[in-house]
Amino acid sequence: MIQFRDRNARGRHRGAMVDAYHTFSFADFHDPRHMGFRDLRVLNEDIVMPGVGFPEHSHQDIEIVTIVLKGTIAHRDSLGNERWIRAGEVQRMSAGTGILHSELNPSGDERAHALQIWIIPQARGGVPSYEQRAFPREERRNQWVRIASADGSEHSLALHQDAQMELARLDWDAALERPLSPARGYWVQILSGIIGLNGTEMREGDGAAMTGEEMLTIEAETQAEVLLIDLP
Repeated sequence: MIQFRDRNARGRHRGAMVDAYHTFSFADFHDPRHMGFRDLRVLNEDIVMPGVGFPEHSHQDIEIVTIVLKGTIAHRDSLGNERWIRAGEVQRMSAGTGILHSELNPSGDERAHALQIWIIPQARGGVPSYEQRAFPREERRNQWVRIASADGSEHSLALHQDAQMELARLDWDAALERPLSPARGYWVQILSGIIGLNGTEMREGDGAAMTGEEMLTIEAETQAEVLLIDLP
């Protein structure tokens, strides 16, 4: 079964600092039909204005993955990390027993564009931790690249959950397949371009939940980038 989530059906917050789209209920956007998918709780697309961002705030017992698509996000947290996350880089922050952090766009004139993803961990009360890594565009060309996983395999970031994230960047007219386990759930998010997902057209911002399926087939109608989240 494939359940599609149209880009225009997402929640939206348009503020002076951030223009954000919410695939699932988040902050002031509440839709009881869309509270998450399995252990995937939040999938936000954030466009952060120059020189501003999210002031210091706290998290607990959540795995947070940030994928920067354009520009730069400056990160600071209570573990002592002060890092810049640039386009093509991915950050994983495990909040565990509690962490404070802030995020802002340090540019004076360029907007930053990022995805922020929250996954519920297998166990509560873990030790807070932080990781960051670059995944160059060429590595992702017409193939899946693992960016996060439970065991940190293939140089991916380590999640405290039996979950996996993969990115692929497709050339125009390229096709990509991936076997699926019918017992698991898969979320597909289109980051850019236009693709066919098992024969159905999807565009930038669209998402889909896949359950009970054995194969994912993607055919690129333009240059495109796709995120796949594999969940128990």
